[in-house]
Amino acid sequence: MGDNKKVAVMITDLFEDAEYSKPAKALKDAGHELIHIGIKKGATVKGKRNKQEVRIDKAISNVSIDDFDALLIPGGYSPDKLRIHGEAVNFVKNFVKKEKPVFFICHGGQLLISADVLKGRKVTGWKSIKQDLINAGAEYIDKEVVEDDNLISSRQPQDISSFNKAIVKKLD
Repeated sequence: MGDNKKVAVMITDLFEDAEYSKPAKALKDAGHELIHIGIKKGATVKGKRNKQEVRIDKAISNVSIDDFDALLIPGGYSPDKLRIHGEAVNFVKNFVKKEKPVFFICHGGQLLISADVLKGRKVTGWKSIKQDLINAGAEYIDKEVVEDDNLISSRQPQDISSFNKAIVKKLD
C-alpha cells in the first residue's frame, strides 16, 4: 500500500474553510490526489469565511465511485446544500456501501443521514446534528475522532489535527 490515492472531495458553497483546507493539505502532503466534485464542473465555490475558494474539477453527474479511493466531506453549510441533489446523496450511499473510506467532519454527516447509511454505525459530528445522527440509526460518540471501519468522523474545527492523522493513516 502507501501509494497515491485519489480522494473525492464533495463540496459546494459555504463549506467551513478550515474543515476543507487543513484536511486537504494533510492529504496532499501525504502524496494523495484530490478531485473536487460538486454540482457544476468548473464552478468556483467559496468557504463561508470567504477566505477559501475551490474550483470544482468534476460534476457529480459525471463521476463514478470506482474512480476514487476515498471520499472527504467538509462541514459548514455545504453538506446541507448538497443533500438536496439526489446524485450527491446516491454517490455517498454507494461509496459507503462499497466500504470505501469516507471522511466527514462537523455537518458532513448530513449527507450520510440523507443517504440512509448510518444504521448501526458509530459516528460523531457537530452537536446540532447529534439527534439527527441518532435518528438515522447511528450511535453518536462525543469524541475528537470516531473510526468505524470505513467511516472516520470528527466534530468540529478544533478536532482537525486528530482527524487529519486518522484519515492519512487510513490511506497508508
